Amino acid sequence: LLLFSSGKMVCTGAKSVEEAKEVVRRVVKKIKELGMDVSDEPEIEIQNIVATSELNVPLNLNNIAITLGLERVEYEPEQFPGLVYRVEKPKVVALLFGSGKIVCTGARNEEEIREALDQIVKELTDSGFL
Repeated sequence: LLLFSSGKMVCTGAKSVEEAKEVVRRVVKKIKELGMDVSDEPEIEIQNIVATSELNVPLNLNNIAITLGLERVEYEPEQFPGLVYRVEKPKVVALLFGSGKIVCTGARNEEEIREALDQIVKELTDSGFL
């Protein structure tokens, strides 16, 4: 948890939106106990959700990068072992690994994660990689 003098808080590492909200509530309670004037109901805004998924099949990242092209895909294995796949709508970035693991970031809710994963799986399936 990061707490700034402006009154803003950043909560990272929570396993769910509800867990993040609970942490914020507990921090607000502690600040109040210190005698500071703080709103009982702080405005909570989800900025970024990170999620992982497993395709359970190995991926040939070289072939995927060549097939899908450079418009949405970046793959430089000398610098990073994952293929960077940019989904336009919803605006999510997915990291695909040769093991079949996917890490998605940039979503603001679970539905955006599901939509992005559905698009990725469809494109990989349509291209013959799954």
